[in-house]
Amino acid sequence: MRIIAIITTGLAFLAAAPARPARADDFARRRRAMVEAISEDVVRTSALIGREEFDPRVMEVMGEVERHKFVPERLLRAAYENRPLPIGYGQTISQPYIVALMTDLLEVGPGDRVFEVGAGSGYQAAVLARLVDRVHTMEIIPGLAAECRERMTRLGYENVEVLTGDGYYGWEEGAPYDAIIVTAAAPHIPPPLIDQLKPGGRMVIPVGPPFLNQQLTLVEKAEDGSVTTRQVLPVRFVPLTGER
Repeated sequence: MRIIAIITTGLAFLAAAPARPARADDFARRRRAMVEAISEDVVRTSALIGREEFDPRVMEVMGEVERHKFVPERLLRAAYENRPLPIGYGQTISQPYIVALMTDLLEVGPGDRVFEVGAGSGYQAAVLARLVDRVHTMEIIPGLAAECRERMTRLGYENVEVLTGDGYYGWEEGAPYDAIIVTAAAPHIPPPLIDQLKPGGRMVIPVGPPFLNQQLTLVEKAEDGSVTTRQVLPVRFVPLTGER
């Protein structure tokens, strides 16, 4: 069942055959099929996530961002499959359904600024960049951060800033943020990220032990600074790394 792939979204150990050249219209067709698969998974998981469809703006962007430009060349044929894929350095690009879900939960708008922990290949940041004013994304692995920075520049994402560092501590220079998204599992919600979230803001983060089932968690900060959390869906992400 597809639901099994969903709750183990963060890890992928996939060996794929060398990619064959594909035309732009072929990639577009695969993106449409990917969006359809996401919609089907939303219905399947509606009892857990509390909704039967995502914001149309989110789905539109999922159908526009070229995921094949964010995966290794050897995995081009698998770029639009609804599954996570390895991107090197022991990291993954998340399953499209999970990218869409996390984006939808943030409820961002055109004037918002977002902080992302775990830039990876830049796919999640690219999705957010089409919905918000500015994305600051931080990656702790220098080589991966450098690759992501080059990719975002080459693809023309001028409103995405790629930072190198430990995202657990956030980035005070750009705070406060309208939304924060964490794409690696933390054993707890990092206090610095709560501090850097605007009143009225939202954070989405997988919380739980490394390499085991975690809970995708929605954090909401009220105007008075009080914080509430809600577990949304069981997931499995690579662990948040760094010295603490």
